[in-house]
Amino acid sequence: MTMTEREMSTITAQVNGEVVTVPEGSTILEACRRVGLDLPTLCYGPTMSAANACRVCVVELEGSRALVPSCSRKLEEGMEIRTGTERAEHSRRLVLELLGSASELDRSGDQLDSWIEDAGAEPSRFGPKAATVATAPKIEDDLYVRDYGRCILCYRCVDACGVEHQNTFAIAVAGRGFEAHISTEFDVALPDSACVYCGNCIAVCPTGALVGKVEFDMRENDTWDESRQDVTRTVCSYCGVGCNLDLHTQDEKIVKVTSPHDHDVTLGNLCIKGRFGQSYVSSGRDG
Repeated sequence: MTMTEREMSTITAQVNGEVVTVPEGSTILEACRRVGLDLPTLCYGPTMSAANACRVCVVELEGSRALVPSCSRKLEEGMEIRTGTERAEHSRRLVLELLGSASELDRSGDQLDSWIEDAGAEPSRFGPKAATVATAPKIEDDLYVRDYGRCILCYRCVDACGVEHQNTFAIAVAGRGFEAHISTEFDVALPDSACVYCGNCIAVCPTGALVGKVEFDMRENDTWDESRQDVTRTVCSYCGVGCNLDLHTQDEKIVKVTSPHDHDVTLGNLCIKGRFGQSYVSSGRDG
């Protein structure tokens, strides 16, 4: 079979009774999204492989004894998938409650919070003693803040810093069980670690545990307002690679820089200059 023929091969299955046809090799999650179902995913992201760690994307598969993770299970011909069964929704809701209960912080506005609300989850029912993470934000530079009180150990940042994107391996999971936490090598300060300050860990964090310093300060001062922000796509001016930038501006100032996930150069990633080096645009405006 030629490459063209393989690329044209398709799989037909059913999702909640609706027939869906996707390219061979697609996952159940991709099939669900093809019919407009956006299941929550934590350990898997648009530019990251599935780690099979969070289990919030589970669905019910006809003939399978256990619920299956939709982000990693390949779709097979004739599969019958159900996403909204009582069993699947109960499992998803419980996982979200456990994740949400790990911190007493106000999660309003982060990605996890919206999933908790959609699922009707109630993390508070486990009580305040369920919180396992209590730590002050680590502010060691003017680029980004590590607020591990919001961390739910989804491993996205570890994977992004490692084999998925950067291959820097500046951060990893340290400890076991309730003592597990994200840490630099030997728990050194971030400037003393292998970190190259690309900020790609920020780009994949779903809870705000890793956030740019400008955004962190504005949220602390209650001035961060996404409804007043504009997003302008441009090309980074620092080198000739051609990375696309999405400049998030509020009150005519750049408050955050991201990169589109579907851009064939960046795939959502940037270097330190692209992500944090755009403040010169507003330099001198305050006098």
